[in-house]
Amino acid sequence: MAYEYTPPKYAQLIEELQRRIDSGEYPPGSMLPSEHQLTAEFGIARPTVVRALRTLRGDGWIQTQQGKGSFVRGRPALAAVESQRRGGIELDRDESREHGDLVAVGMVTPPPRIAALLDVPDGEKVLQRKRLARWDDEAAEIVTWWIPAHLVGSTDLAQQEPLRGGVRAHLAHRTGRRIDHVVEQVTARHPDPAEAKLLGIAKTAPVLAVYVVAREASGIPVLVLDIAMPGDRQELEDAYQVN
Repeated sequence: MAYEYTPPKYAQLIEELQRRIDSGEYPPGSMLPSEHQLTAEFGIARPTVVRALRTLRGDGWIQTQQGKGSFVRGRPALAAVESQRRGGIELDRDESREHGDLVAVGMVTPPPRIAALLDVPDGEKVLQRKRLARWDDEAAEIVTWWIPAHLVGSTDLAQQEPLRGGVRAHLAHRTGRRIDHVVEQVTARHPDPAEAKLLGIAKTAPVLAVYVVAREASGIPVLVLDIAMPGDRQELEDAYQVN
């Protein structure tokens, strides 16, 4: 089923202000329109404008001077790097356009770590959606989605075929559940037998595992993403601002 996903209004405002800054319409040092002006121009509530400006300020696009207003700093040097967090990429990735195979879809009892991250009772089954990603025809990583059973029924996530569009948009459209933030954990471990076979590595080889917990604004887990990568084929790099 085709569907359209409309980002929240504050996200649309952030995107538009970033576009104007990048285009030079709002050059570095210039003053942004006031909250009242933005509210009138975009037809949105003042709290929505305040939230968007707070995000832009936190990400380094603007700065606020007490009693004067918000001023443009310009695109942060690390903006492109910081936007490429792995969890966010996977939440919006279109399976139908990726190289790889959907190797398992079904209701299973998750491992204890996954059950704890999802905050589901021991023994309760959840949807497992496992995909083997390939790079240059070589098995590169295993991407596994774990989704609570009560969110699955109205979605296409249990279908035995690649999902069109990102999981985040699909869940928002079908269930109304919107992901607000993610928490990522990175650890090293040995692969289980199935992972070792899919990746073509020894059972004692190191695997780099990334666990992504996607949560609503209230903190309630919506899903967990587990990415398993052969340790000798991966390198992680991070960049961050030091103030």
